[in-house]
Amino acid sequence: MFHKKLKDFPKNFLWGASTSAYQVEGAYNEDGKGLSVQDTKEPFPGTPDFKVSSDHYHHYKEDVALFAEMGFKTYRFSIAWTRIIPNGVGDVNPKGIEFYNNLINELLSHGIEPLVTMYHFDLPDALQREGGWSNRKTADAFVNYAKVLFENFGDRVKYWLTINEQNMMILHGGAIGTVNDGVENVEKELYKQNHHMMLAQAQTMKLCHNMCPKAKIGPAPNISSIYPASSRPEDILAASNQSSIRNWLYLDMAVHGRYNPIAWSYMVEKGIEPTIEDGDMEILKGGNPDFIAFNYYCTGTAEESKIDDKEVSTQGGDQQIAVGDLGVYKGASNPNLEKTQFGWEIDPIGFRNTLREVYERYNLPIIITENGLGAYDNVEENDTINDDYRIDYLRKHIEQARLAITDGVDLIGYCPWSAIDLISTHQGFKKRYGFIYVNRDEFDLKDLRRIRKKSFFWYKKVIETNGEEI
Repeated sequence: MFHKKLKDFPKNFLWGASTSAYQVEGAYNEDGKGLSVQDTKEPFPGTPDFKVSSDHYHHYKEDVALFAEMGFKTYRFSIAWTRIIPNGVGDVNPKGIEFYNNLINELLSHGIEPLVTMYHFDLPDALQREGGWSNRKTADAFVNYAKVLFENFGDRVKYWLTINEQNMMILHGGAIGTVNDGVENVEKELYKQNHHMMLAQAQTMKLCHNMCPKAKIGPAPNISSIYPASSRPEDILAASNQSSIRNWLYLDMAVHGRYNPIAWSYMVEKGIEPTIEDGDMEILKGGNPDFIAFNYYCTGTAEESKIDDKEVSTQGGDQQIAVGDLGVYKGASNPNLEKTQFGWEIDPIGFRNTLREVYERYNLPIIITENGLGAYDNVEENDTINDDYRIDYLRKHIEQARLAITDGVDLIGYCPWSAIDLISTHQGFKKRYGFIYVNRDEFDLKDLRRIRKKSFFWYKKVIETNGEEI
């Protein structure tokens, strides 16, 4: 759709950027923090553990000052469950409460709105050893944890996110580590976990509305429009299948409190549907999110997969590289798109497509909580980092965000990944996303010095002009 005149970004648009606790904080066992599954699992070969990460725990004042220099209106970060309740249940750790109180107050002192993710892939290891999300008690533990957060931070935090990329934890549970060894049917176990997460999320959103009536809360999945590989009806059907399983299963439940019918049919066909106990569906209908947050990196492409298809494997892939499901869909490469150095396709127009699709389906305000380019960055003379490729990526996506707003989408914020360099789950520290460079390598911590990249100054201008100068 062509527009003669573009709408401006809203006056109070929430420009910011994002991180997660385990990928940025470090201090993995300091001040009473318990161990999470990220602390106990074996890192991917050639990548570091998360013991130090970017050491944000000890550098948070310096980091927040840099965010303020860029002009952030919001900062999306996650709270480490094990810093608040070391074993997931039981005693609350006062030092953990103190750290996040200090971080929140530091942000507010600079006029930066905290946007808090309650859970970002870092389940307490003590709960994992009791079955993790496969155990319904974990849902109860999460609601109790949320209550502690609302009690301690609800007077200052206006925006809450429940569970980061729940759909990726289910679709890529092997990679993210949510299933214990010895499980016979991994997919069935994952969809059981998904049901428990959805119960936890619905109860948490209801609790937030009761305890913090002035706050807003929403889900935070990873959403991507799915293209058919061709105009063949079979490919269009495959794209619809993938979209229902990847996207709408999670948002239909969060918003409407019901299972997406296509996704449910898929689970029944494979014999992996969860057990729904008495009262579950009533709980699930009570969430009523105030907005939808989602992470976007690129679109997906699907083609037909026949039941005897020898080329489809359900193993491998990551958040943005789908491999397929026999008789359901087969992931395909899109020849019209460029790829990053790490094999992820780049589709700014797909960002507009996805925004429109989500808003048309759910009619709720949207905030983007991740979007960014992972790349190898080089420090040149005088601490110069010319990451023009990152600027180009973000510029094109911001242009499409403005077009989506002009299309009628109620977009209220944009938080790229990431505010500062951090450890990527699959590719370690070498895959850098930040506006701020952290001076360390995979295994050499060096001095952890913070260095402003070229994109830092570019994004500062974007925020200053409310998206007019990009």
